[in-house]
Amino acid sequence: MADLIIRPATEADLPAVGSVTVEAYVTDGFVGAHDGYATVLADAESRFRAAELLVAQDESGTVLGSVTVVRPGTPYAEISRPGELEFRMLAVSAAARGRGVGEALVRAVFDRARAAGATHVVLSSSEKMLAAHRLYERLGFTRLPERDWTPLPGVNLVAYAYGTPL
Repeated sequence: MADLIIRPATEADLPAVGSVTVEAYVTDGFVGAHDGYATVLADAESRFRAAELLVAQDESGTVLGSVTVVRPGTPYAEISRPGELEFRMLAVSAAARGRGVGEALVRAVFDRARAAGATHVVLSSSEKMLAAHRLYERLGFTRLPERDWTPLPGVNLVAYAYGTPL
């Protein structure tokens, strides 16, 4: 996408980031608009303060998607270990799907990992997020079943890793 810009989020972006993230998860049926996790997804400000929040925007400045980049041992880390970078809450607005936004955001995470000297990028994803899994596998991620986990009954998360060379 020639008109796509990936950059660190600013405070002005946070309402749009929260909205796009909730919209993406609700549209795909992964959460209900009033589920507890929807509140977490909407809280872009907390992610902005505790992690690195990247946005994808078009040339008009409209936020099309976002991703949260997480270092091990920080508040949003789930499965990362020393030497790894993790990402969470990758989201693309319904209107921007199929335009390479998700891939561009993941590639920006690779750039962050290289800059940080990380050897791997890891993530966990709902077992139901099959379109996301196809993206990860197409980009070279492999399953990391030993780190699969269940944060709540009925919520099964599968782990993926992308390794050296980044």
